[in-house]
Amino acid sequence: MQALVDRAAPATRYFSDAFPTYGDLCYWGLYTMMHDKSETYSVEGTNADLRHYLARLIRKSRCFSRCIDALRRAVDLFVHFYNQRQLRKRQYPHYPANITDPLSAHV
Repeated sequence: MQALVDRAAPATRYFSDAFPTYGDLCYWGLYTMMHDKSETYSVEGTNADLRHYLARLIRKSRCFSRCIDALRRAVDLFVHFYNQRQLRKRQYPHYPANITDPLSAHV
């Protein structure tokens, strides 16, 4: 696990659940062990959205990327439109914001 943490992009704050292994790792910034999901639920929600919208990331899927560059491009495209959706939701909180709404604006 430490090798995985070492390869990850440095952050100023890290949060995890109370799984004992996480407490033994060395982090770049401040580490806080949470006994609830108050700081991790949004990350898990984003991961679920990635798996929902990108078939190649669904667990136990037969659809996968043979080329790591294709996977990176697919994730980059998803992140772009996901961020656009989040900005739109903040700007217009009373209107529904589908992830494909910014795409229709470009057509």
